Amino acid sequence: MSILFEAGNIAGLELENRLVRSATAERMCDEDGRPEQAMLDLYADLARGGVGLIITGHAFVHESGKAHPSMTAVHRDDLIPSLRALTEVVHREGGGKRSGVVMQINHAGRAASEQVIGQMPVAPSPVSQVKGGRRPHELTGAEIEELIAAFGRAAGRAKEAGFDGVQLHGAHGYLINQFCSPASNWRRDRWGGSIARRLRFLEEVAAAARDEVGSDYPLLIKLGAQDSVRDGLTLDDGVEIVRHLADWGLDAVEISSGIGGTSSRKDILRPEDEAYFLPQARRAREVTELPLILVGGMRSLAVMESILEEGTADFISMSRPLIREPDLPNQWREGRTEPAACISCNNCWPGPGEYGIACRAPDR
Repeated sequence: MSILFEAGNIAGLELENRLVRSATAERMCDEDGRPEQAMLDLYADLARGGVGLIITGHAFVHESGKAHPSMTAVHRDDLIPSLRALTEVVHREGGGKRSGVVMQINHAGRAASEQVIGQMPVAPSPVSQVKGGRRPHELTGAEIEELIAAFGRAAGRAKEAGFDGVQLHGAHGYLINQFCSPASNWRRDRWGGSIARRLRFLEEVAAAARDEVGSDYPLLIKLGAQDSVRDGLTLDDGVEIVRHLADWGLDAVEISSGIGGTSSRKDILRPEDEAYFLPQARRAREVTELPLILVGGMRSLAVMESILEEGTADFISMSRPLIREPDLPNQWREGRTEPAACISCNNCWPGPGEYGIACRAPDR
């Protein structure tokens, strides 16, 4: 049997295999952020398809943190019943323990749309998202504490809704990443300056979440190990973050990298194009024994198996291939040897007049 289909464990959460559906913004919620039927159907397909762990698309923890329309919400208690419907469909269609489901929680920070949230986006410092862009509102100390508490309460709601764990989104230029990165955090108070102070926001968010969910509930993080932008978070900085994660109460880390367009690549056509965050994962492995999840252009069995066998990662996560083929894990389990059919055209997300994520590759 392939090592991909050996059982895995994250903080007591038993998983049938080592394949993870990486978080992907579904854009299938109503105006209040409640999942619509199409999103439930999407998750039913993923659960039936045999992936070991599903991580949801990011859910905003505070009304100021909504990144885009149709985004999942977890910032109010009245949303819990609709979120519970999502966990119930995964657990039912996945056959009990076959698929676990973890909620990714997030605040977009300066990456939020002013038109969507109805106010100026907020950030650690008044540094615009793009050159010449409008400067975000610099968070006050009291506002920072409010957002830390919002992350904690969101984690508690996810647990109440039946999710098997929570993943903090600490990558891709969103708020946690903005605090960690010297490119977006120019503060000189207790929240910025030295790397230790830049990381304080993440540390306190993790503590707030842990306080809400208890000591035995899986708490994960998706971490941008480096920014790949001018004056941004370096790989050495990212390794320093990883070094502290276990002490901060995190149970697993998914290694990603980059901001904006640098966080995913097009045209993954050959095995050598795959696993483009493997160098970052190897550095991370040097400083942590936490379960490590690796994302980034995974397409072929041989590449994924070699990464697991060398011990760099404990789990392999994918996003775009499972949009096109949600039953890909079952196909591989049953003997398929061909790589994923995804051609990495990056046309998964809806354009004007289109609804939700779907494979919109030219050859479909």
